[in-house]
Amino acid sequence: MTNLKRNGSLTHGFYDKLVFGKIKQLLGGKCRYMITASAPIDPNVLELLKVAFCCPVVEGYGLTETSGGSSFTALDDPVSGHVGGPTQAVKWRLMDVPEMSYLSTDKPYPRGELCMMGPAVFSGYYKRKDKTTEAFDEEKWFKTGDVVMAYPNGSVKIIDRSKNIFKLSQGEYIAPEKIENMLALSPFIA
Repeated sequence: MTNLKRNGSLTHGFYDKLVFGKIKQLLGGKCRYMITASAPIDPNVLELLKVAFCCPVVEGYGLTETSGGSSFTALDDPVSGHVGGPTQAVKWRLMDVPEMSYLSTDKPYPRGELCMMGPAVFSGYYKRKDKTTEAFDEEKWFKTGDVVMAYPNGSVKIIDRSKNIFKLSQGEYIAPEKIENMLALSPFIA
């Protein structure tokens, strides 16, 4: 992993012969690259996969409503933890989520709900006008529900979900997922 962090190299003469060459052979030994998608993968796991299989692991992002892949990291991108930038089939923009303190004006990295538009984005849910209206803003941008942080090179990192929040009677917004994750760390709660 030192070579990966230092110069982006996925191989190491000594460790590849001793350990990783055997792991690489599990996939036939000729794997040129791998793709992961569906949920953000821990950057440490992603780096381990790159080194263990001696090949780039591309991270992708997409939804059913955007016809699958909407972004991919570059094959030679040594940085893990983001999902790349938009493909040619979609345009992206950020929508502020003020109740969660995510704003497109945040510095140094803008944050907000990722919205998409383009030929790959669906036109609506079958026989569900109510859900279709809820899924799009007034300018017809599809609201993904994913809160992202945008980097200067156009890539984004998924940091939260905007649709998993609800308002308490006191007017405070909370995300039950964050509470669940904190409770899961307790040895007293199963």
